[in-house]
Amino acid sequence: MTDLPPPPRNQDSLAGFGFALSAYLLWGFLPVYMKALAHIPPVEIIAHRALWALPVAGLVLVASGRTADLKRALRTPRMIGMAAVTAALISVNWGIYIWAIVSGHALDAALGYYINPLFSIFLGAVLLGERPSGLQKAAIALAALAVVVLTVQLGRLPMVALALMLSWGAYAYLKKQLPIGPNQGFFLEVLLLTPPALIWLGWLAFTGQGHFLAGSARDTGLLLGCGLVTAVPLILYANGAKLLRLSTIGIMQYIAPTMIFLTAVFVFGEPFGQAQAIGFAMIWAALVLYSVSMFRSRAG
Repeated sequence: MTDLPPPPRNQDSLAGFGFALSAYLLWGFLPVYMKALAHIPPVEIIAHRALWALPVAGLVLVASGRTADLKRALRTPRMIGMAAVTAALISVNWGIYIWAIVSGHALDAALGYYINPLFSIFLGAVLLGERPSGLQKAAIALAALAVVVLTVQLGRLPMVALALMLSWGAYAYLKKQLPIGPNQGFFLEVLLLTPPALIWLGWLAFTGQGHFLAGSARDTGLLLGCGLVTAVPLILYANGAKLLRLSTIGIMQYIAPTMIFLTAVFVFGEPFGQAQAIGFAMIWAALVLYSVSMFRSRAG
């Protein structure tokens, strides 16, 4: 995918909207794909996601002519160290997400990704000294209260949602600190993940526990496809974000968790009782406040 010229300042482009919408729709359908791999251990799936995402990300860099940036990064120990941290965080996030989907906690996954933009505001205030608006503070407080309500009503912390929120929030924050483009950064991450992935998959094959080329043709095909379903949405999103206003991306990021929510309830048949109804209603109200604050800041 070639780098596209940015649109005029504070304006959206049709190409950017198409890229971002495609990314969020693919992320929204991802639970159905992962559910088809429910009989395979999450760690094996993570290894295949990293391994087969590498050639996809590499082809994108070659096609866009950005390999020189990657060569500079590979000669910079500090950048490699930072990329190793983000690679570890995205692996943790993938692992939690996959486990949530295959073990019947897709609703918790949706909750985690709904809360994430509010957590990003919190991180910005704590780590970057940013000053959230009154509406943003109210949204964060309402989201925190929703977590308390869910904890009291269900008798347990929504650990899956919180773990996804923390791992993705930390990943997104540190990713911004990487002085390299998003496509190059993603390639560097999966490149660093490839050696441990190969070691683990080799061990599984040696001990007869692996599913690639050992189980059904369907399993092998789905594991191969993990590279595409991992790399393509991230690359589409990275290119779309460059061509859209922040407020537009902010609203569009609700597409994926909404699709996950609907899939969890109506396709996977996960229970959605009074506690979940109250908690999700509070989260949605918080996201309305968050959206209003974004549009007000743009209008100002």
